[in-house]
Amino acid sequence: MSVEQTLIARSNGKCELCSSSQALSVYEVPPTDGANSDKAILVCETCKPQIEGLVELDTGHHWRCLNDSMWSQVPVVQIMAWRMLKRLSSEAWARDMLDMLYLDDDLMEWAKADGGANTSEEPTLDSNGASLNAGDSVTLIKDLVVKGANFTAKRGTIVRNISLTSNPEHIEGRVNGTRIVLLSRYLKKSN
Repeated sequence: MSVEQTLIARSNGKCELCSSSQALSVYEVPPTDGANSDKAILVCETCKPQIEGLVELDTGHHWRCLNDSMWSQVPVVQIMAWRMLKRLSSEAWARDMLDMLYLDDDLMEWAKADGGANTSEEPTLDSNGASLNAGDSVTLIKDLVVKGANFTAKRGTIVRNISLTSNPEHIEGRVNGTRIVLLSRYLKKSN
């Protein structure tokens, strides 16, 4: 059986991300070393150009389908769901889903290998110029009003296990149980 036939059988002839059955094609999930059904997914004509960055992401409605596909038993589908949620992490609903999605270490390494964390060439620096990395802990150096969450993140609050974003001036972390984006210039790397 060809890769496409294998994927059609695996997905019951539907997009593995949004369940559409319109104009399906194979998408090889990078990095890949050739056509292999374990490293490819079947996607529709709406998902594929957005994944490839050919058209703007539909942040309004379409990608909420990831709420279902992120629970797939197929590892490559989980990886694509993580990558898309990471790209959509400016949306609160996407951050909430990303917080729920668990990938084991090998899958997380693959997910971050392309389209993952900080894709910028510029490093993320704290207020003192120290380089920040995913998983670091930081301390707030200023009280910050968190818009939309109705609380103030107090100076001295430690934010553990931060995530980097595509913008080197921003990090993501949990404060008062809420995942928020913080400006790196108001942070100090903790030891």
